[in-house]
Amino acid sequence: MARITTPFGLSSTADEVARGIDLSGRRAIVTGATSGIGIETARTLAATGAQVTLAVRNTAAGEKAAADITATTDNKDIHVARLDVSDRTSVDAFVQAWDGPLHLLINNAGIMATPELERTPDGWEMQFATNHLGHFALTTGLHDALAADGNARIVVVSSSGHLISPVVFDDLNFHYRPYDPLVAYGQSKTATVLFAVEASRRWAADGITANALMPGAIATNLQRHTGGLKTPPERRKSPQQGAATSVLLATSPQLEGIGGRYFEDCNEAIPVSDGNGWASGVAPYALDTANAERMWEESLRLLS
Repeated sequence: MARITTPFGLSSTADEVARGIDLSGRRAIVTGATSGIGIETARTLAATGAQVTLAVRNTAAGEKAAADITATTDNKDIHVARLDVSDRTSVDAFVQAWDGPLHLLINNAGIMATPELERTPDGWEMQFATNHLGHFALTTGLHDALAADGNARIVVVSSSGHLISPVVFDDLNFHYRPYDPLVAYGQSKTATVLFAVEASRRWAADGITANALMPGAIATNLQRHTGGLKTPPERRKSPQQGAATSVLLATSPQLEGIGGRYFEDCNEAIPVSDGNGWASGVAPYALDTANAERMWEESLRLLS
């Protein structure tokens, strides 16, 4: 399986990646699209002519973002719908309200390193629930809409933080081990990569592919619990640059029919055999097919 490389890299922007792409008639959902790389991903998809739904917790902020996107792209086909991926009721309501085919699903919303152990009403650790389980419920709920296209793509925003921890299946929700904000974050982001691996395997016959990515180091609200970016300045990105890999996976002809992989800086990541300073590369445990199948089955069990 040859590694996928592209002409783009660390400093490429989402707009550069999507240049020449026409998504007229295509429908996209971007979760967490009111700021940061989420709004830039939505903006670039809108500029290609796609109909874009901003799936957001704060619909007032969503309407403001939609107006900004329309003003900068001239695309008036921008919609706002309420979605809190940590809330099962909200996810179910969003899925039930969706009508018609779906071509692109960008699972972008997320939280990072919440300092205290928080749980959802179901008892799930909040980072795992938000970053993985809620998006799992959303995506599986939208399966038929994705399958209706016969050529749909799922883009999963993960992180190099997955290198911090594999999924600890025997204690997903920190009932037995001490809570560590970064370990919990790392586990949740590993789970998102495993989801992309298994979704691509299970749904290949439906023409659905899923790939995961590390967007890069971008100064956004995501780091509010970690004291801001610690990344060297030469490795930092603007939100437009941070959105580039998401847009690449959503639009590039090179990714036609390709799924179950992990990308960074607009290229497929290289496997690493240790934590690598949590900087780059992909851990083998995040691409392991047995882990991916187990994560899927465990997610279904938790949601049952």
